[in-house]
Amino acid sequence: MKAASVVVLDANGQQLSPATAEKARKLIAQGKAAPVSEEPFTIQLSYSVELPPTPREIERERVGEGKCILLHICCGPCSTYPIERLREEGFQVTVFWYNPNVHPWQEHQRRRESVQEYAEAVDLPVIWHEKYEMPLYFRAVVGHEKFRERCRICYQMRLEKTARVAAEGGFDAFTTTLLISPYQDQPLIRQIGEEVAEEWGAGALEFYFENFRRGWSERGRLTCEHDLYRQSYCGCIYSEWERYNKAHIDALLAEMN
Repeated sequence: MKAASVVVLDANGQQLSPATAEKARKLIAQGKAAPVSEEPFTIQLSYSVELPPTPREIERERVGEGKCILLHICCGPCSTYPIERLREEGFQVTVFWYNPNVHPWQEHQRRRESVQEYAEAVDLPVIWHEKYEMPLYFRAVVGHEKFRERCRICYQMRLEKTARVAAEGGFDAFTTTLLISPYQDQPLIRQIGEEVAEEWGAGALEFYFENFRRGWSERGRLTCEHDLYRQSYCGCIYSEWERYNKAHIDALLAEMN
């Protein structure tokens, strides 16, 4: 059996990239796939896979043709695929930096510098919110420090600021790199984004939603290619605490409540 010669289908019957026989048998042994036929050797995954659009599909859709979009950016790595994708859609992209949730100060600055380096590399205009509004973040989340509770407040702060800047700058739409992360609440981000778009745009501003998670692997490739700083936690000091001592913080918050 030649390497990379096994036909792979997802749960919906969609053909994916071929796999080696060794990888195929491993997937079967793990219960993640089932054999379909021996000749040609074909397996079917137990889950569906959403593939990125083909160049022909991109050319056909081009939903951003002639439009200017403001992209809220949380870090360098998460900006990579969304920027490429939005440009493929025809959008004229400008990015916006506003992250009072990133702590401590040195971490905030390191992520900011990473964004600046990448923006220069891909010829991208940036709007910087120069004030570091960490106190506003802590005032907003006090009493709501639990995961998801504080996240809702965090999304609200950043998306509302982005919507305001987009409306004042005459942008047609805005969106956020938060939509690429598998750790963020996509439906909630979309809900808040659409609400603040209506609040600040009065019908003239759109929150552009797309499931950027399909580009997660491309994000990794581009991050390595541009040697971008890769952080190990979401941003706030609570997420850093949970990353390294989750049992402790869960117990403490339970006592406080």
